Amino acid sequence: MEVTQADITKMTDFLGEIHDPRRHQGNFRHNLIDILVIGLCTVISGQDEFEAMEELGQARKSWFKTFLELPNGIPDECTFERVFRRVNPKELMKSMYGWLNLVSKCGDRNINIDGKTIRGSTDGENHAVHVVSAWVGAENLVLGQLVTEKKSNEITAIPQLLDTIDIQGDTVTIDAMGCQREIARKIRQKGADYVLMVKENHPVLYQELEDCFTGLDADPHKNEQCTEWESGSEKDHGRIEERKITITGAHWYEDGSLWPDLKTFVRYHCTRRTVDTTAEIGWKTTAYDRYYLSNLTATAERFGYLVRGHWSIENQLHWSLDVCFAEDASQVRKDHAPENLDILRKIALRLLRSTQTDKKRSARRKQFKAALNQDFLHDVLFGKC
Repeated sequence: MEVTQADITKMTDFLGEIHDPRRHQGNFRHNLIDILVIGLCTVISGQDEFEAMEELGQARKSWFKTFLELPNGIPDECTFERVFRRVNPKELMKSMYGWLNLVSKCGDRNINIDGKTIRGSTDGENHAVHVVSAWVGAENLVLGQLVTEKKSNEITAIPQLLDTIDIQGDTVTIDAMGCQREIARKIRQKGADYVLMVKENHPVLYQELEDCFTGLDADPHKNEQCTEWESGSEKDHGRIEERKITITGAHWYEDGSLWPDLKTFVRYHCTRRTVDTTAEIGWKTTAYDRYYLSNLTATAERFGYLVRGHWSIENQLHWSLDVCFAEDASQVRKDHAPENLDILRKIALRLLRSTQTDKKRSARRKQFKAALNQDFLHDVLFGKC
């Protein structure tokens, strides 16, 4: 299967915008574009070690020669490492997204923001790299990301991340770490809505919400003050879950003016039954409540969708990065290399899920096929997903 000249031109136009970080007086034996494309193809094939990039390049050399220049053959592992340590991650992400048509239009999107620590990237002296991502689950796409050294730095990283993306008309959901007034204000300033989880990091507000919803449950006029929606029983992965969403206005909250345009409080109640082999009845039941605040005035069902949808960043992104790419096991830790490889993994995950060939295969199975089948690798990379 041949790569068209139009594909080659588009690839070189976008990737050619990335600044080459190597010394200008050095010996440029290998093109930057060649290094980046072979690196991405290696990650698509399920490996992200620099040695594997050299090995895949050698194994697929004749195919790479059809659309890459390779003036001095395949780069060695040291060349791959030096380049990925130095390439600017923002430039890499922008150019790769442009080349591969990874675009997303703002408006009516549910954007989930959360962080993930690449645990293997610590070396005993430095903290592991923590990446805060803005994720659109419906499109399997990371809109932007920012690297910090600690999870606690998410509070300052989230506003900076929001400055880099267009969220006009979207809804942003963030867990308790991001439940901050300045973050809510930033979201509203950028023309988006917010749904923020409230936990014990706001102890007074959390207790007031507990008391509010407990009081509503006991009030005979409850239906006049709040609305509810129930999901019904849902079976998945050996458990049965039932969710109830209760929403009420925020007019009673004395400090409501401190939160921009605050209108609604939400309680998410989940009852979960799981198989318990040690119990005579065979089931173990657990229940928990979560609380949220928002500037939206939507239905309880809509809030249920938004709250449940937030966890797609854990299930569809963070979990997949570990299962498909063993990200937590990666010991790449120097300079920009951890973030650049994280970007390639996220791009590879989107491409694997979006390819129209063998749509029913899991992303992990598609990785294996890409490693074995050159034509399938071509479809993933140039299939106009």
